Parts: sequence; structure tokens; C-alpha cells
Amino acid sequence: MAHDPEHEPRNRHSQFDLLRQRRFLPYFTVQALGAFNDNVYRQAIIGLLGAMVLAGAMAPDTRALYTQLAPAIFIVPYFLFSATAGQVAEKLEKQRLIVITTAMEITIMSLAAIGFLLQNMPLLLVALFCTGLQSTLFGPVKYSILPSVLKPEELTGGNGLVEMGTSISILLGMVFGGSIFLLAGAAGPYVAALSIVLLAVAGNVVARRIPRVDAGEPGLRVDFNIVRQSWRIWQLTRRQLAVRNAVLGVSWFWFIGTVLTAQLPVYAEVNLGGTASLYIFALALFSIGVGVGSLLCERLSGRTVEIGLVPLGAFGVSAFMLDLYFARPSGALATGMSVGEFIDAAGSWRVIVDLTGIGLFTGFFVVPLFALIQSRTPRAELARVIAGMNIQNALFIVAAAVAGIVLQRLLGWSIPQLFLALAIANALVAVWIFSIVPEFFMRFASWLMVRSLYRLELHGIEKHVPDEGAALIVCNHVSYMDALILAATIPRPVRFVMYWKIFNIPGLRWMFRTARAIPIAGARENPALMQQAFDAIDAALAEGELVGIFPEGALTKDGEIAAFKSGVEKILERAAARGQVVPVVPMALRGMWSSMWSRRDSRLGRMRVPRRFRARVGVAAEAPLQDPAVDAGQLEARVRALRGSAA
Repeated sequence: MAHDPEHEPRNRHSQFDLLRQRRFLPYFTVQALGAFNDNVYRQAIIGLLGAMVLAGAMAPDTRALYTQLAPAIFIVPYFLFSATAGQVAEKLEKQRLIVITTAMEITIMSLAAIGFLLQNMPLLLVALFCTGLQSTLFGPVKYSILPSVLKPEELTGGNGLVEMGTSISILLGMVFGGSIFLLAGAAGPYVAALSIVLLAVAGNVVARRIPRVDAGEPGLRVDFNIVRQSWRIWQLTRRQLAVRNAVLGVSWFWFIGTVLTAQLPVYAEVNLGGTASLYIFALALFSIGVGVGSLLCERLSGRTVEIGLVPLGAFGVSAFMLDLYFARPSGALATGMSVGEFIDAAGSWRVIVDLTGIGLFTGFFVVPLFALIQSRTPRAELARVIAGMNIQNALFIVAAAVAGIVLQRLLGWSIPQLFLALAIANALVAVWIFSIVPEFFMRFASWLMVRSLYRLELHGIEKHVPDEGAALIVCNHVSYMDALILAATIPRPVRFVMYWKIFNIPGLRWMFRTARAIPIAGARENPALMQQAFDAIDAALAEGELVGIFPEGALTKDGEIAAFKSGVEKILERAAARGQVVPVVPMALRGMWSSMWSRRDSRLGRMRVPRRFRARVGVAAEAPLQDPAVDAGQLEARVRALRGSAA
């Protein structure tokens, strides 16, 4: 087969290539600088409070009051202005909005700089509220811009980079901001003031390098009624079941993260026996874990929007959090340990692995959820859906803070007990979500099985399989694993048409029914079931779903593609008769004949450990055909050419 650049295996690409491209790098830098500056500012406020107490300019009780007020002041704008922010992000050209929000940051940080220089805490808290407002406005555009600047197959990798950048920026910002008053001493207010202003200016300068990105809904009329629009925008997150539960999953991620990071300072001191530096070390382990997990998502998913990683992430978080409880169920044996002394102490590596593992699997959990929300939500609604998610996130953050206070102060729970409860709750929430939306579990099962058995090279799938709307997938039929492989590589759910006897295999019937496969029989074998199958196919296409068929009607016996049957023509004719032109996407499996589960092996041969375990298999897609008169012979020729000689 001639070389075709369009069909280069997408496995050869790296998400880090995006960091060399103008469509992504300036945006990535702006969001990382924003996260860094927010945390520099908040930690510098804490540093100033400590310095004022030491200097006798503030009572310790007053410091405690300001410390408790600060998080609440920052989160309030998410409740008040997310609805407006979502509408504005939908209406305005996105690059322009990012420039506006970063210009706001310069003004806000200039006000905050005056507060540092005057050591005026009320002024700093006003600026902190404005920082929360600026973050509220930036939030919807931060995630809604990605589907416009990235290809579908780049969404997982791009989100992974964003989550990695955010996680590491937060960590570095906390370290830098927390160090200002420790290292600069009396010059701390001047260093803090200069730092936050320069970072804001840098963000605005870089924002001007972001390419223009069209508005999602430029004709949208902004409604400033906070209550009405907050409800309407939150309702947008609930239109699709998978999106609704992905949003719930992201909010739960914030709940877990809030509980964990809020407890880390005291946990590092009481249970690990360390100082403030050990808290930063523990936070760094978690943050680095999140960053690595986020980056690994692209590799593990094969550059698809792979929600099969979500169950893996959820149960991984519970497993490591459960082990963290058993690693340190009570107080530390020593106190005042440095990071080096802690690492040398008995049992410390178990804690290190647990904290890193929690972060790692958190990355597996949250990145595919963001990618799913972006890929399944219409572009004209995405910014508002993100805004609705931010409202829900804020509720979960507040709930996490309240839950921590109630369980510890009123019920007397220790921090390890809190971690144990969170591990159990996380597992229960995951089971509940996955039982409501079986697609999550089905994708996990297919991802786990296919990635364990095969090494996949994918070509043109995200480019040619429509992101939304009906389409008919036609593919050659080589092995018993074909449908599972296609399900694991096509980002959207596919309703496969399958032989009824396979559909009814005991133990597998539940899986096929959950995947909403369509059983079919031959015309002579069971004409009524055959008619029901065609009715179900037509109804699925009318509902805008993907339907997958293998027009050969049976597995190949010799590795060659058999003649396509005319059933595909009947499907297209029925759709055309009711006025629907269904795109037909030719797909081809390459290398499956020499893999396990094809008829090249005898039944006895398939029962043993296969010779071709982890075979390299290609899955390729071509541009959809939009002609309702396309016949089986034309589709067969397309699939033959797409497969080439790679049987």
C-alpha cells in the first residue's frame, strides 16, 4: 500500500509536540502562570500574616480569623458569577476574553501590591475576592477553548498537559509564595508586591500570542439574573447522562483533593512527625503524581478520549488511600523531622508511594472526564457547561471543608480515619456512577482487555468518525475480538450488530446487552429476528447513534475479505426513505489474521496461551461516504484498499 501521511499511526505522535505549537503553547503558558500567581498571592498573604504576628502588629486570634476567611472569600465569586462567566465565554471571541481577564489580573495584582506595601489586610482580602472573580471568568474559557484548538485525537494529551501544568504550577506557587517572607525578611512585602505584578504582566503579554478562536455562540444574549442563569447553566450539565456523570466525577475530584490537601499540613506534623518542609514534600508527592498520571493518560488511551481509565483511576485512588490509613494509623514516633530524616525513617517509603499513587490515579481519573465533557458537549454550549461544572465544584469544595470540620471537631476522628472514610466513600461513589452509566465500566473492560492483548496502531479514527450525529461503521471481520477492538478505539459508543448466538453466550450476554448490541439472525434462520434487527438499526441511526456492522456476515476463514452482503444497502435505503442521509465510515483491521482469536487457530489452539500474544494490530478509518446510493461492492473495495496487504 502506498505511503499516506494521513494514515500515519497516531501512536508515533507525542503530546509534548503541542508545546512547540502556537495554537497551544501560549494558552498553556497563560493558564500555568495564572495558577502559579494565584498561589503565590495566597501563600504570600499567609506569610504576611505570620510576619505581622511576629512583629506584634497583629494578634494570633486575628491571624486565625483572616486565615479562615481567605478561602471563603476566594470561592464566593464562583457562586455569584459563574453563570455570567459562562455566557460571556460563549459570546466573546476566546482569545480576546483571555486578554481581558489577564488585563484584569494586572489591575487586581496592582491593588494587591498596594495592600502588601501598606500591610493592609482588608485591602488584600478585597483583592483576593477580585482574584476569585478573575478566576471565575477565566475558568469557562480555559477548558472550552481546547476542542477549538486541538484535534479530537489531541484532547486527552492536551488536557493531560493542562492538568500537569496546573498541578505543578500550584505546587511551585505555594512554595515560592510561602518562601517570600521567610527568605526576604523585612523586604518581604516589596518582593511579594513586585512578584505578583510581574507575573500578571507576563500572563497578559503571552495571552496576546494566542491565536484567534471564534466564539461558541456570538449571538447569545447575556442574562445577568444570577439565580435563574445559575440554574439553567447547571441544567445544561445534565442533558447527556455521560456528561452529567463526568461533571459529577470532576466535582468529586475536587472534593477528594480539598479533603486531602486541607489535612496534609497537620498530617505531616502529627502523623509523619515533620515540620513545614515535610508538608511541602508531601504536597509535592501528590502534585507530581497528578502531573505524571495526567501525562500518562494519552499513552494509556492510545490518544482516544478513553473513559475506560476513569474506573481504573477511581479504584486506584481508593486503594492507595486505604493503604495510607494502614501505613500511619496513629501519631508519629518522632517529631521535628526534616525531609531527609523522614525518608530515612522506617516505613516512610510506604507513605511516599501512597501519596504519589493517590496523585497518579487521580490524574487517570480526572483527565478523561475533562476530555469526555469537551468531546460530547456541543461547541455552542461548552463554556456554559464548564461554568455549570464550576458552580458544582464550588459546592463540593465547601462540602469537603464542612465535612472535615464536622468529622474531626464534632466526632473526634483522626486524620487517618478521615482518609479511611474517604477511601471507602470514593469506592462507593465510583460504583454508583459506573452502575448508572455502564459505558464507563464497559470502556474500562474493553480498554483493559484490548490493551493487554494487543499493541494498537490507530489511523485516522478521530478525524473520520463523526464527533456527533449518526454514522454507519463498516469493517472487515477477522476475529472474535473485532467488535471489542473497535469499541476500544472509537471515542463514541458504538452499537454493534452481532450474530444472535454469540449475543446469547452465557456470561457475556450481560455485557452485550449493556453495550446495547443488536442481535441479528439470517433470513432463513429467523426472519422475525432479522427484521427486528433492521428496525433497531434504523431507530438507532434516527437517534443520531453510531452503528457498527461487519458486512461480510461471518469471520474470514482464510484471512481474505469476503464479498460484502447487501444488508448495508438496505440500511441506507431505509434511512434515505425517511429523509436521513447516513454517513458511512469505511474501517479496516490490519494484522488481525496473525493475532489471537482469528480462525487461523483451531478451537483447541485458541484455548492455550496464544503464540501471537500482544500482536501489533492496526485500525484505520477513511473519510465518510455521504452517498445514500453507495452499494456493498463500493464499500468492499474501500475497505480492501484501506486494509491493503496487512491481513
